[in-house]
Amino acid sequence: MTAVRRRIHTSRKFAAPALAGAALLAGCGGTAADQGSGAPSGADDATRAASVSIENCGARVTLPQAPQRIVSLNQGSTEILLSLGVADRMVGTATWTDPVLPALADANAEVERLAENNPSLEVVLQKEPDLVTASFHNTLAEGGVADRATFGKLGVPTYMSPSECVKANNDDGDGARSTPLEMSTISQEVTELGRLLSVPGEAERVNASLNTRLDAAAATPAKDGTSVVYWFANSEQPYVAGGYGAPGIISRTLKLTNVYSESTQEWPQVGWEDFAAKNPDVIVLGDLTRKSQTAETAAAKIAFLEKNPVTRQMDAVRNKRYITVSGGDLNPSLRTVDGVEKVAAGLKKLGLGG
Repeated sequence: MTAVRRRIHTSRKFAAPALAGAALLAGCGGTAADQGSGAPSGADDATRAASVSIENCGARVTLPQAPQRIVSLNQGSTEILLSLGVADRMVGTATWTDPVLPALADANAEVERLAENNPSLEVVLQKEPDLVTASFHNTLAEGGVADRATFGKLGVPTYMSPSECVKANNDDGDGARSTPLEMSTISQEVTELGRLLSVPGEAERVNASLNTRLDAAAATPAKDGTSVVYWFANSEQPYVAGGYGAPGIISRTLKLTNVYSESTQEWPQVGWEDFAAKNPDVIVLGDLTRKSQTAETAAAKIAFLEKNPVTRQMDAVRNKRYITVSGGDLNPSLRTVDGVEKVAAGLKKLGLGG
């Protein structure tokens, strides 16, 4: 959807004292009750006026008051904001890999989609945002929408998911981690956005729901010794999950053995011969609706696996031991818990889970 172009009035062209004071100083599914309704936040005037300042990826984000014109540049961040009930304060979203969570569909329909992938900086600025959020380093970097320093010079504060703060990012944004990602980092993002938006109670509710669901899924682990590979995309040289990203949370929660668990890369690319030689019990397939790589959908992945002479003899392929999840379920976000639940249900269906 093309963004509605609006004239930016001179009096608000990112030089207002409130925005200048809020600038960054440096660059750096569940039920409706679970996910939030996306209804107006209901924050009173005193709450909206409260200043807040937090550290974020090595920079300090200071807001003189709760933001009223938020642009979210990645689906994961967007769904957190919708779950916090602040759809009425969102003026644009972008960069989608999947349909929005069903419980958030009504709220999301009220927010303009600026682009399916990265919008231009001009399109974002036309929305006159007082906060820009993102899930991935490469969105707020050169080659993405714009780097954080550029937004800061324009008086627009930015917030990046803390799951990106704790990894070494490559130029392509995939990067590597020195320690495994934990659910606490995802909860930290919910908490910090709740603080910035002056809805800490909503953040507590969302996190409590996520933890309850995660505990319930953990009660039905995989059978001992069950191995898995997570294939995100690309049929030429597949991107698979290493052991330190969001799929690591899925594996540890369900006591699965990821055959690439020793890789600290978020999404290492591997060869098909190695993939087949690992011969995992189960293949978890990302079912993406974007059009960026080859073999994006789960159907395309299955067709490839069953025709390719290297992979079609794998036990999991011959026995059709596939579990399909959304692409977003394999990234650090609210959907990580959805991923845990879907894999748990898939294992049970295959006779490999509780």
